[in-house]
Amino acid sequence: MKKMYHLATCTTCQAIIKETGVDKLAAADRIKMQDIKTEKITAGQLEEMKKMSGTYEALFSRRAMKYKELGLKEKSLSEKDYRDYILDEYTFLKRPVTILDNQIFIGNDKKTVAALKAAVSDI
Repeated sequence: MKKMYHLATCTTCQAIIKETGVDKLAAADRIKMQDIKTEKITAGQLEEMKKMSGTYEALFSRRAMKYKELGLKEKSLSEKDYRDYILDEYTFLKRPVTILDNQIFIGNDKKTVAALKAAVSDI
């Protein structure tokens, strides 16, 4: 399976999609794109991401506006909490999340984007 979970309105996601060439693969139907704002992540999809990443925490974004609004910084969150917050509010998913067969790329740090770009060039 080749799929990217992203937010269409996020300029960072848009830049990564262009930089890595995912936009061309999506246009050629070689990778499926899912805008998580318009098409919510299902529990099954999140579980698949967790199996590949190891934890829900690895998929959780502490940069989300609601993280501060809800005072989550002061709380000790469990794996179940991370899972529930991601399912309840799409902004808690660290974006973008790209699955290329048996590889997962989470977030937008430089190393992750570089690794994604290299992996995409092999498709």
